Amino acid sequence: MTLKQQLYRVGTYLRHLFTSWNTGGEGIHSPYLFYLVRMLIYDQNRYYCWSDIEQERRRLLRSRETIRVVDYGTGGNRQTDKPITEERCLQDIAATSLEQAMVGQVLFRLVNYLGHVQQRPLRIVELGTSLGITTAYLAMADSRNSVVTYEGSDALMSQAKEVWKRLKIENISTVQGNIDETLLRAPARDNIIGVGNEAPIDIAYLDANHTYEATMRYYTYLARYAQPHSIYILDDIHHSEQMARAWREIGQRGEVSTTMDFYHFGLVFFDPHYLKRHYTLRL
Repeated sequence: MTLKQQLYRVGTYLRHLFTSWNTGGEGIHSPYLFYLVRMLIYDQNRYYCWSDIEQERRRLLRSRETIRVVDYGTGGNRQTDKPITEERCLQDIAATSLEQAMVGQVLFRLVNYLGHVQQRPLRIVELGTSLGITTAYLAMADSRNSVVTYEGSDALMSQAKEVWKRLKIENISTVQGNIDETLLRAPARDNIIGVGNEAPIDIAYLDANHTYEATMRYYTYLARYAQPHSIYILDDIHHSEQMARAWREIGQRGEVSTTMDFYHFGLVFFDPHYLKRHYTLRL
């Protein structure tokens, strides 16, 4: 990370601290969003599977195994637009790429809450599997839910599958390869999202290529599957100026009613009954 990038992140974090508020949902007009925020912030329950997931994180953080990782995202060659393949230690990948436990647990609560409201199994899509820890949080909230996760690197996907095998998770489907190909240009019969086009995506988690162009491409494609009850999550919305720009523009889209900026990630809501508001909140 360059000095400019470090200074940018420090600046955005300080700005978030001074502009965000944590009142447990007070000031949010929709009763549904009010209770959702209260649940995300104040729910102190620790679920049985969290310790198992975090044990897998610790195992990865101790592993000195090296794998060949293909990077199609911000680590790729921006001049040739070609992916970079490099040898990386699992320990280093786990330390720099895995989402924080706090964020994974918020996602777990979010899946729980929406499942309780909808009273049916949910359809969840994740872009950017990495080592599969966040995927585990999404999947273990309810084994009846269907989770489809997309990852560009075969080596990372193999490691993620080992994590899920150890956790005995069976409700995850995987799509390997460049997401620009597997998500955007795959024939419908080969594209899991394209199967049953009438079925909505209840939760989408975007944590793949952290560039403006890729984020907007992926969001625009997934937005066609959004319904009023859907919740989309964008990770690392303050990762860079490009991600911040994408977050701002998505918030202005016509199909979006409300957004919530939690700094580490942002929530996008589509219900037209909600006021067009953009909340900056603190966990």
